[in-house]
Amino acid sequence: MKAKTIVMTVAVCLVAGAVCFASDPNLGTWKLNEAKSKMAAGAPKNTTVVYEAAGDKVKVTVDGVDGAGKPTHNEWTGSYDGKDYPVTGAPNSDARSYTKVNDRTMDFAVKKGGKTTATGRIVVAADGKSRTVTTSGTDPKGKKFKSTSVYDKA
Repeated sequence: MKAKTIVMTVAVCLVAGAVCFASDPNLGTWKLNEAKSKMAAGAPKNTTVVYEAAGDKVKVTVDGVDGAGKPTHNEWTGSYDGKDYPVTGAPNSDARSYTKVNDRTMDFAVKKGGKTTATGRIVVAADGKSRTVTTSGTDPKGKKFKSTSVYDKA
């Protein structure tokens, strides 16, 4: 009887996790639509962003180019719970947090050495085919920036 209860509990947890991730409109591959985006000249660009389930967390892989046009790559794995999780591969940040606002909206914060360097909001369109990321913050040289990046689902 005890084994049956454990098996049923595990099955319910797996189904609940699958339903949770299936309803996450951020999952998938997103390509930057430069024509619709508004970024400062010479600013870094995240050209491809991939969200994928990683157990009970989400893995975000970002590829792009820095201000000089050199390739960049960073990764983050965590939950949309507002807590800081480590970022690897990003020279200007070492932690990132995401907070779910509603089914299609998340806020995020980027940190370096415990200090918030950028904040923003991600909104997935109702049809799930595009998303808009607004970001503001301070670059490593102390200059303030603001950008709006539009992504299309690949």
